[in-house]
Amino acid sequence: MTKAATLLAAEEGANPLIPHTFELVVGIFSFFVVLFVVGKILVPRIQKTLGERADAIEGGIKRAEEAQAEAQALQQQYRDQLAEARHEAARLREEAREQAAQIKAELREEAQAEARRLVEAAHAQIEADRQAAFAQLRTEIGRLSTDLAGRIVGESLEDEVRQSRIVDRFLDELESTPQAVR
Repeated sequence: MTKAATLLAAEEGANPLIPHTFELVVGIFSFFVVLFVVGKILVPRIQKTLGERADAIEGGIKRAEEAQAEAQALQQQYRDQLAEARHEAARLREEAREQAAQIKAELREEAQAEARRLVEAAHAQIEADRQAAFAQLRTEIGRLSTDLAGRIVGESLEDEVRQSRIVDRFLDELESTPQAVR
């Protein structure tokens, strides 16, 4: 078969590498039809699809950048709120410390005032007891002095006015004597 094809081609006298005119016209026409279909129908669709893809990618990138910027803004807002909360907590702790110190000082002052009041009351009670004891002692000394003076003098000192004068004079003399004698 190959011999037959070679013989036929040799008989025609045509070069097998050069196509016939009819084949050339049909090939060129088919090429332009395919070129037209590809150029007018397929290329715009492909470009449209590629453009949509590029827009989708760019839009996705833009949306991602916007989302990232929003996330950073939210993160900064969170940090600001956290810093403000920490500052507020520190301020509240300081206020609590100040209030505790103030309450402590007030309680200390109240305790000291109560202690002073108790000491003053104790001093007043001691002074009252001393005065009462002194008055009782004075009365007892006066009675004993009168009895003693009555025995020494040999007369009754039952007159209260005279008895009172004698006791007062005796006690005044006793109080005016130097401390060494006591």
